[in-house]
Amino acid sequence: MIRRCSNAFFTNAEFPANNETPSKTRRKCEMRDVQKLGEALATLSPGELTALDLPERLLDALIETAHIKKHEARRRHLQFIGKLMRDVDPEPIRAWFAQRQIVPALEKARFVHLENWRDRLLEEPQAFDELRAQFPGLDRAAWQQRIAAARNERQSSDKSPHYYRTLFRDLKKLFADGDSLWDSTS
Repeated sequence: MIRRCSNAFFTNAEFPANNETPSKTRRKCEMRDVQKLGEALATLSPGELTALDLPERLLDALIETAHIKKHEARRRHLQFIGKLMRDVDPEPIRAWFAQRQIVPALEKARFVHLENWRDRLLEEPQAFDELRAQFPGLDRAAWQQRIAAARNERQSSDKSPHYYRTLFRDLKKLFADGDSLWDSTS
């Protein structure tokens, strides 16, 4: 059997064992991935695009995408962007997108962490002692007054959650000032 590899013909015995060229299926898959990355880039604002240090031709094509409304024209233009993306190293762009996805996840985790602390302070009497152990400089009387006001407010349903929100803001400020945001006691 004769196989073709890199414009040269080899028999089975002569065919190189370590085939350096990827298969056609693999190349198509990589092209589709790059095209999807280009489609994701097309959703960004021009300011975000300039921060990525893309080639000028690709940058112009991405900015132009926002003006194309017709379905088929947009599809063809996105294919063109995919073609231009083949000449660009996709790894820095993927890393930028990954970083962009991590930041909201971290913010959400911080928010959940603070909510858990607020709920614990309102429901568990020993939670304040744990918080105070973590932050020794807390004013005991002031914090207990805040917690009591939020508890009273929570029990009466006719009041707006002013103190409940204030307690959250105070916790947010406390954890922002301190470096122990990710305590394992949450």
